[in-house]
Amino acid sequence: MKKVALIVIFLIGIVVIIDKLVMPLYISQGDVKVVPDVLHMNYEEASKKLRHAGLTAIKSYHVKYLSGVDSNVVLSQMPEPGMEVKPGRNVYLVVNKREKPSFPMPDLLGRPELDARETVARMDLKLQNVQTSTVTKSEDNGRVLSQSIPAQTMVKSGSYVSVIIGRFEPSDAGMKKIVMPDVLGMSLEQARQVVADAGLTLGKVTTEYSASLVPNTVISQKPAVNTYVSPDQSVELTVVTSE
Repeated sequence: MKKVALIVIFLIGIVVIIDKLVMPLYISQGDVKVVPDVLHMNYEEASKKLRHAGLTAIKSYHVKYLSGVDSNVVLSQMPEPGMEVKPGRNVYLVVNKREKPSFPMPDLLGRPELDARETVARMDLKLQNVQTSTVTKSEDNGRVLSQSIPAQTMVKSGSYVSVIIGRFEPSDAGMKKIVMPDVLGMSLEQARQVVADAGLTLGKVTTEYSASLVPNTVISQKPAVNTYVSPDQSVELTVVTSE
């Protein structure tokens, strides 16, 4: 009788185990969830929608910064909408990078204007205030003579840069011409002295804020370096200010 009782208790225990542990596990393994479509939604709203569907949102970032795209909008999701997955599955939501990337400013000097424009656009910079300056060498015609941000300076996507483009005009015979000296990178006082030594006069001086460049440093000049100018032509400079 004892053996029979033990066998009965053993069988009851097996039934209880199957009912309480094995069956729920088996049932849960067969349960699936359909991934909802959360593309182009705000990340917080997308995360909430996935949570209600029994899934978990995981934020991830696009491989590169996309200008003009909000950093909180879902660009893509994995698994894709409509796929069947297990409850609690992670759904990776890709959003735009929040910080604009930094990179060295390209060297535009000497490049044809079209090439410079294409380079600036490709690097997600913005070209503004394109000026022209007279040159007496035909090979300088249509080429970049000066750029407002020196090459190799670290800049971010969306930064503004201005350039001066050469325009060829043969000098009149007998007219005295002066070669415009290079004062880029000099202090304002140094540039003032160089301009005076070249027989030119200093004209308008404007300032431009920069947190990365040395204050009171010349970053742009007009006329551009090595262009031929008349003795009575004034020289305009742009210098850095830290305020």
